[in-house]
Amino acid sequence: MGEAVRDDDRDLVDPRRLDASARLVHAQGLNDADVDEITDLFHALRRWHRTSAAHSEASRRYMRLGENDMRAIRYVMSAGRDGAIVTSTMIAEHLGITGPSVTKLLDRLEHAGHIRRERHPRDRRSLSIVVTDETRAGEGVRRRRSRAALRRRRRPLAGGAPGRDEVPQPARGPARRRAPCR
Repeated sequence: MGEAVRDDDRDLVDPRRLDASARLVHAQGLNDADVDEITDLFHALRRWHRTSAAHSEASRRYMRLGENDMRAIRYVMSAGRDGAIVTSTMIAEHLGITGPSVTKLLDRLEHAGHIRRERHPRDRRSLSIVVTDETRAGEGVRRRRSRAALRRRRRPLAGGAPGRDEVPQPARGPARRRAPCR
């Protein structure tokens, strides 16, 4: 991406350039340094979102999965990290699809070796969905590569704003609440 494109893109998130936001900036008495820092943060978040979307798309293509298939795998992995036992009903609700559609999706993922259906440990009437070790290992490799690419992208960002020596990091630990992916 060229420098001129980046500057134009940055201008799109500068609140001083938008009528309603410009009035708010003035009413709040924010100085240019404050607004520049806010704009840098907005710009960094936009770049983060684009990088995340590109990573997701690359993973999806690499694994030869449809969008809902990939969302289902990521949901099962995420919920599993939080200690949840994932069922097909939970996946259907998360993806906003019907029971028969989630069954077909899980059949595809199981046939491709991405998930396993296992006995639910507390409910004999249902099955739990688990991502296979092979798929999890492949995701780990992609995640490490993505982190390395992200570190390379962060370097110029860290020194971008005066007085800032690091990029804000996502919250970690038990206080973090996971929003549903849509």
